[in-house]
Amino acid sequence: MSALPVTPADVRLLVAERGRPLVHTSFDALPTHLRAGDLLIVNASATIPAALPARRPDGSAVDLHLSTPDPTHPERYIVELRAHGHRVAARAETLTLPAGGRARLLAPYLSPGRLWVAQLELPAPLLEYLDRHGAPIRYAHDVRPRPLSDYQTIFATEPGSAEMPSAARPFTRATLVALRAAGVSVQRITLHTGVSSQERGERPYPERYRVPAHTAARINARRGRLIAVGTTVARALETVADGTGHVRAGEGWTTLTLTPERPVRALDGLLTGWHDADSSHRLLLEAVGGDLVARSYAASAGYRRHEFGDLHLLLR
Repeated sequence: MSALPVTPADVRLLVAERGRPLVHTSFDALPTHLRAGDLLIVNASATIPAALPARRPDGSAVDLHLSTPDPTHPERYIVELRAHGHRVAARAETLTLPAGGRARLLAPYLSPGRLWVAQLELPAPLLEYLDRHGAPIRYAHDVRPRPLSDYQTIFATEPGSAEMPSAARPFTRATLVALRAAGVSVQRITLHTGVSSQERGERPYPERYRVPAHTAARINARRGRLIAVGTTVARALETVADGTGHVRAGEGWTTLTLTPERPVRALDGLLTGWHDADSSHRLLLEAVGGDLVARSYAASAGYRRHEFGDLHLLLR
């Protein structure tokens, strides 16, 4: 079943700008809260159907969520086990996958218990196999199945994300036309997201990114503010920003965690969803907006959370 059609007017937007009152509006008003010369950076990563049905040796059914390749062993994958949207404990075991595939869970990844390193044995290349047998990752809050197309943004061109870079989900072609008319530009980077279901207090894991040379050049030559569309974009850009805010081209794996103690250097703003108070995403928001974040969240009653929810624009 597909989600109901969403237009920018259906998505609420809270605008928090330093020195100004909070504004409660809708996403279609985004261009009116930006200035000529501002530059939005979006994520070109496309969501893959990274959830596979699996069976444990005792015959019980679980969902195997593929997060990212193992940064140190690219032939292996970092995975998480779920059942009915909730995490289940993994152990060293071999899972049976569709069409004769197998996943051998080798060892915990970084922090014990939640993510594991797995050796995948598949009868076809990974993306081809997922297209045939996988489904989009979803959690207990998302009670009904949706097609993969519901988990893509209009910028998605490079398959690789376990979960949707959802801050850009409400963008439409009409949004881009309105931004252009307001003198606001849009450029792309890529960060392939892993599973975002961090435990309380857990920091984000390494993720693959690429900031192209032409995007870095546009950032450094801009006349207005630099605004990341999503925490994924913020993480990628700040990985390649120096102490003065100058951005260079680059690619690889980022281990950066943005917090109030390690604030942003290049960004002037962030368009994002609504995140739990004890999550690493919330710390990233505070790295951008400081005390604006607490003020926004105090006024956020009624705003929908998670990947199909409402948005929050922070302007430093």
